Amino acid sequence: MIRTKENKIDMTTGPMFVNIIRFMMPLILTNLLQHFYNAADMMIVELSSEPDAVGAVGSTSTFLSLITNLFIGFSVGANVVVAKNIGENDKESISRAVHTSICMSLLFGVIGSVLGIIFTRPVHVAMGFSGNLLELAVRYSYIYLICMPFLSMTNFLSSILRAQGDSKTTLYILTATGLLNILLNLFFVLALGLSVEGVAIATAIANLVSVVALWRYLMKKGGDCRISLKKLRIYRAQFAEISRIGFPAGIQNALFSVSNMLIQSSILQINNTLTPPGSEYEPVMKGNTAVANIESFIFNALAATTVTSSTVTAQNMGARKCRRARTAFGYICFISTVIAVVMTGVCILLRDPILYLYGVKNAQDILSTLNYNTAITRIFWKWPGFFIYAIMNACAGTIRGLGKSSTSAIITFFGTCVFRIVWIYTVFRYFENLESIYISYPISWLITGIFFLVVLFILFDKKIKEDDKYNMNT
Repeated sequence: MIRTKENKIDMTTGPMFVNIIRFMMPLILTNLLQHFYNAADMMIVELSSEPDAVGAVGSTSTFLSLITNLFIGFSVGANVVVAKNIGENDKESISRAVHTSICMSLLFGVIGSVLGIIFTRPVHVAMGFSGNLLELAVRYSYIYLICMPFLSMTNFLSSILRAQGDSKTTLYILTATGLLNILLNLFFVLALGLSVEGVAIATAIANLVSVVALWRYLMKKGGDCRISLKKLRIYRAQFAEISRIGFPAGIQNALFSVSNMLIQSSILQINNTLTPPGSEYEPVMKGNTAVANIESFIFNALAATTVTSSTVTAQNMGARKCRRARTAFGYICFISTVIAVVMTGVCILLRDPILYLYGVKNAQDILSTLNYNTAITRIFWKWPGFFIYAIMNACAGTIRGLGKSSTSAIITFFGTCVFRIVWIYTVFRYFENLESIYISYPISWLITGIFFLVVLFILFDKKIKEDDKYNMNT
């Protein structure tokens, strides 16, 4: 395997499978650790005096994901553009793309923060939240959103490092700040007696520390991606290129959140129907939130395959090695499928002890029964389709790496967002049960994945012919 300086891996040369594994594994660990720290938020907030704290923190994820995915999704554009420039060995364009993306991260972080704060309460009310659950959700969201610029910069700086083939530095830094997050959670919740606001403040501080550490690293050891304060500005050409890829990617990720918000509202509707008046907490929401948080471990592991496919494809496209990119896609599909099958299998086998960590247990009282049955229903109706999602994710990342981010967003819009909305207003309205909600996920993944594969093979065929023509003329 050919390695560049520091932790960087050159994806355009050397044994492809080994390169992919060496790049992807630290990325998977980073994502899993990051989500473990988020899961720790929910496990620790369960120890607070607020019985609805877990449901509130978890239920905010759909709206917060909409805001963060829309604006932080531009970091995908930064990753692809920087990786492509590295493949072309264009040092000036690399530097301009890096400094433009940093300015964009701050700009979009502020915009996302302001819009999120404005719409938090109206959106949650429209979704059906009320009473204590609403107040806790809004309180957590406000603190989280105020500090969104830190989260945005963390994502953009990490994307720059990964574009170089460096996934280890981000792993080291985010591991350290994640541990800090857990310690702060324990301090704010157990020592100071705070609830949702405590875990939100802890997350904000951890993100701030991550920004400082990543920034310092890129200033000192960034190589061609080194940060210089004198060069910090938005370069028009790089802004347009990053936006061309990043905006559709952000829209694509946000579309998942839009459809999930509708699904969340439908689950809340079932919760209100089944839960006895005056109950201590919302059992269906708590069970659903617990499983959603557990399965996010799988989603985050598979998200690493998306970043890997984007990076590998973009570097090889810049180097005019499209056949190598196509080979990489096959390897990534295989690896991501194995990850999905193994992780879902382990989680299903260990479901009861894992659920217990979130306060979900199979007890005899009516609230515990509703809570547990909701969790089990989500697991067995949704999780068996994760291997389909794995392949779909690899396709999406590869299409972005090919520079066709808009194509990926359009397919996702119809295959996921439109499909799920139609499903909720037809199939769910007929059955009005949890099973009819959860089965919509794997069906939408299958539809979207089929379209992705067809488009991807057409794009590869076209790009390979262009490369052959270019190589013959040079």
